[in-house]
Amino acid sequence: MKDYMKIYQEWLANPYFDDKTKEELRAIANDENEIKERFYMDLEFGTAGLRGIIGAGINRMNIYTVRRATQGLANYIIKQGGADKGVAIAFDSRHMSPEFAMEAAMTLAANGIKAYKFESLRPTPELSFAVRELGCIAGINITASHNPPEYNGYKVYWEDGAQFTPPHDKGVTAEVLAIEDLSTVKTTTEEEALKSGKFQVIGKEIDDKYIAQVKAQVVNQEAINRMQKDITIIYTPLHGTGNIPARRVMKEIGFENVYVVPEQELPNGDFPTVSYPNPEAAEAFELGLKLAKEKNADLVLATDPDADRLGVYVKDTKSGEYIPLTGNMSGSLLCDYVLSQKQAAGNIPADGEVVKSIVTTNLVDAVAKHYGCKLVEVLTGFKYIGQQILKEETTGKGTYMFGMEESYGCLIGTYARDKDAISATAALCEAAAYYKEKGMTLWDAMVAMYEKYGYYKDTVKSIGLKGIEGLAKIQEIMENFRKNPPKALGGYEVTSVRDYKKNTITEVATGEVKETGLPESNVLYYDMNDGAWLCIRPSGTEPKIKFYYGVKGTSLDDAEAKSKSVGDELMGMVDKMM
Repeated sequence: MKDYMKIYQEWLANPYFDDKTKEELRAIANDENEIKERFYMDLEFGTAGLRGIIGAGINRMNIYTVRRATQGLANYIIKQGGADKGVAIAFDSRHMSPEFAMEAAMTLAANGIKAYKFESLRPTPELSFAVRELGCIAGINITASHNPPEYNGYKVYWEDGAQFTPPHDKGVTAEVLAIEDLSTVKTTTEEEALKSGKFQVIGKEIDDKYIAQVKAQVVNQEAINRMQKDITIIYTPLHGTGNIPARRVMKEIGFENVYVVPEQELPNGDFPTVSYPNPEAAEAFELGLKLAKEKNADLVLATDPDADRLGVYVKDTKSGEYIPLTGNMSGSLLCDYVLSQKQAAGNIPADGEVVKSIVTTNLVDAVAKHYGCKLVEVLTGFKYIGQQILKEETTGKGTYMFGMEESYGCLIGTYARDKDAISATAALCEAAAYYKEKGMTLWDAMVAMYEKYGYYKDTVKSIGLKGIEGLAKIQEIMENFRKNPPKALGGYEVTSVRDYKKNTITEVATGEVKETGLPESNVLYYDMNDGAWLCIRPSGTEPKIKFYYGVKGTSLDDAEAKSKSVGDELMGMVDKMM
C-alpha cells in the first residue's frame, strides 16, 4: 500500500495540479478514510485500461490519471515503432468524457503521435472500426459502459481493432506503471497540436463507412422489404451514444415504424431515468415497455451508453406480455437466424467458425454444430473473440461466422473487432421481420429453438464487495474453490475441473490432466454431467465476483427448477465463506 497521506500532501503542494483539484482535495482534509481510498493505490490498469470513480487522486479518473495512461501508451507505441500510424479516440455521453478524450489527444500530440478524435460522442464499435479504417496503431475509448454515473473509463484498442491482449496489454501496463511522477507527463495545446499536424477531428466520413459496413451484414433484405411496414420497434439509447447510428441504420435498411423513448433519447451523463444504465436491468426497460404497449410493438430494444451491448424484450402474442431475452438467448437466436439464412444462400464455408466466451451458453454450441460450424471457446472479454478473428486472418485457417458473449454482446461481421449493438439492433429487427412473415414472434422463434436444441437455462449471480477488504475477500473465495472444488452441485456430478490460472483441465474420474490451451486467467470452471456447468471469476471491470452456471432441461419449467437447485446450493456454499 502506498503512503497515501504523503501523496495527498504532494498533490496539494505541487503547482502541476490545478486549483479545482486542490479545492476538491482540501474539502476531504478531515476524512482520512476518503483520502486513503483515493490515494492508497494507483487506479488499476486492468483488463481493458482504466475504470473508476471520477475525482481527484491517483485511484480516481481525472485528467492527470488519463494523461499518465496516455503517456504510458505513447511510450509503448514509440518503442513498437508505431508512432507514425496515429491513434483514434472516441468518447461517450458520461461526465468528463469529452475532456478526457481531449487530454488523451493532447498527450499523444505532445509525444509526436497523431490523434484522430471524433467530433462528438460515438459508439464503441465505431471506434473499433475507425482504428482499422484509419490504419492506426491503437485506439482509445473514453467510456465506463453501463457503470453508475459517477464512473468513467479508458479503454485501449490495438491496431487489429480489438481491445488489447497479450503481449500489448502487459507492455502498455508496464509503461504506465513506470510513470511515478504525474507531473512529468507531456501535454500541449490544441492550437499547437493542430499546427504540428498531430491532431485531427473526425466524424461524418467515418460514420458513413461504418454504417455501410453494418448494413452489409443484412442477410435477408427481401424479408425486410416485404415486412417493413408491419414491424413496430421501440428503441432506447439510455441517454447514450446509440441514438443517431441505431436510428439511421434502422431507417436506411427500411424499417418505418421506429419509436424512440423520448425521456431517454438525449445524451445525459446523469442517466436520470435509471439507477445505472444497464440493458440487463429490468428498470432500463420500464419507459420502453410503457411505450411498447401503447404502440403494440413487436420488440423493445435498449443499447447501453457506449452502444456495444443490446438488451431486448419481445412480444408473446399468446399472453400479450413482453418477455426479456438474456444475452445468451438473444445471441443464440441471432446466431441461429444468421446461419440459417447463410446456409439457405449456400454461404457457410467448410471452415466456418462460431466463437464464444467460456461463460456463454452451451446452446450456441448446439447451433454451431447444427450448421456444421466449428465452435471456438475463448476467455471472457470480447477482445479474445477479436483475437480469434485476427488468428483466422493471419493463418488463413477458419472463417468467422458469428461471435458472442453472455453479457449481451455479439458481432456478425469482421468490420469491427468489438461487440456491436448497432449491428445487433438491425439484425434483431431483420429477424423479427423474417419470422413475422411466417406468423411467428421472436419469442415463438426462441421456443422453436429450445424445442430443436434443448431447453438451455443460463444464470449469472454477482456479489459486489467494495474497497480493500472486498478485493481480499474475492481472492479468498477464489482460493477456497480452487483448493476445495465441489464434487457435486444441485444433483449434478462434477466431471472435470478447469483452472485457467494453472492452465489445467483435470478429469475427476481418472485424474488425467491436460492443458486448457487458453491464456492464464484467474477463472475456475466445472463441467458436470447432462451438459450442466459452473464458472467462477472475479470481474475485470468492477469489484465483484461472478458465478455463471447453466443447465439443460426438457421444458422451460424443468430447466428453471434445475437451475434453481444449482443456484441455491452454490449460494449456500458461498455464504459459508463470507
